[in-house]
Amino acid sequence: MKKIFVLSFISVGYFLNAQNLSNSPYATYGIGDVKYDNTIETASMGGISTAFISDFTSNFNFANPANNANFELTSIKLEATNENNYFKTDYNNTKSTKHSTYLSNIALAFPLSPKLKMGISYQPYSSKSYEIVNLIKAEDQTTVIGANRFKGSGTLNTAQIALGYKVNDKFAVGARANYYFGNLYDLNELAYNDAELINGYETKNSIHNFNFTLGASYQNLNTSTDRKLTIGATTTFGNTSNMATDYVNSTYFYSDAGATVKSNESIIEQKNTSSKNLLPLQASVGVGYGEENKWFLSVQGDYKKGESIAYFGNTLDLQDSYRISAGGWYLPNYNNFRSYFSRIVYRYGAFYEKGNLQIAGQDINKMGVSAGVLLPFKTSSITRMSGLELGIEVGKRGTLKNNLINQNFVNLRVGFNFADRWFRKTLYN
Repeated sequence: MKKIFVLSFISVGYFLNAQNLSNSPYATYGIGDVKYDNTIETASMGGISTAFISDFTSNFNFANPANNANFELTSIKLEATNENNYFKTDYNNTKSTKHSTYLSNIALAFPLSPKLKMGISYQPYSSKSYEIVNLIKAEDQTTVIGANRFKGSGTLNTAQIALGYKVNDKFAVGARANYYFGNLYDLNELAYNDAELINGYETKNSIHNFNFTLGASYQNLNTSTDRKLTIGATTTFGNTSNMATDYVNSTYFYSDAGATVKSNESIIEQKNTSSKNLLPLQASVGVGYGEENKWFLSVQGDYKKGESIAYFGNTLDLQDSYRISAGGWYLPNYNNFRSYFSRIVYRYGAFYEKGNLQIAGQDINKMGVSAGVLLPFKTSSITRMSGLELGIEVGKRGTLKNNLINQNFVNLRVGFNFADRWFRKTLYN
């Protein structure tokens, strides 16, 4: 039974690695649209996780591995995301819609001892899947004389192993090792109607990168009121390997109708570079307050240092980014077995993010609101909170100023959390 489970876990991971994720034209820059830390539980609460210690024994926190003092069961999570993006620009009054559904998270977590907890997870970190065609017109602005095409593809995935240690009743620490792997491609093709050859600029970033996350948390529970104060902090640092970049500038033509097979290719310029500044310093701090098994509210601030990435033969420097999140959860009355709705965990949140992109003098920022529920299985209890996870996130990114693109999005998430006392030997006196 255990062998079947392990093989199934690996098979799901292979499927996740092979996915093609949809995203916005802003994925043209850097490493694409970042998907990581989008678990249903976190995303439904606006992204708060740094000061979030679950009241239940079935939820493992990967974002801050120190926040797992209450985790006691073996937990398996499988989650999927459906993204719906709606784009608009004042340039030629253009509108577009993009949809994508993908497996967004698989995770296995279990306690090693009453104080030491461990988790393994696998998620897409970022992706590129865009195609933009800009028609080139003659001086009369009516005759089309060529086209400039931008195309991107590829997925960057992350596999992690996290450990959390409970020092005492109030203080805990944790660490997480992150391995990033995948290939990201960018292609710019310039073609004129009166020219036989296409001029193409192609960049391939091959990534195999490690870094590490350290976390700490403090929680003080007032046993007379069941009220609790939580403070948490994390930092991510330490790139330990290179990102290899291959850049090719060439001329060619396509010999097939699908425009996939290059013929008569002539190399104009070719470069190979490497970089260690792909995933630089990140830090987060949060504070939360709530009532045991009843409600919780948290505010969190995140910082990410600007990164550098090779892009069409040049180095693209992205600016520092910041994010403010607020959210929490509410459980009406789990002991009310006459009303199933009283036993549902309701989640809510909102966020604002100052993005790392600045185009045409405009910061490409992002904001949104979110909500979600945990629908407990019939056999679950307050100590074994297994169930169906549902979440929704609505927001916008970008701007219409200076002919840029405004992106509205609706992200739907669904998943399962199976938690029980598995993989343990029964002891007899």
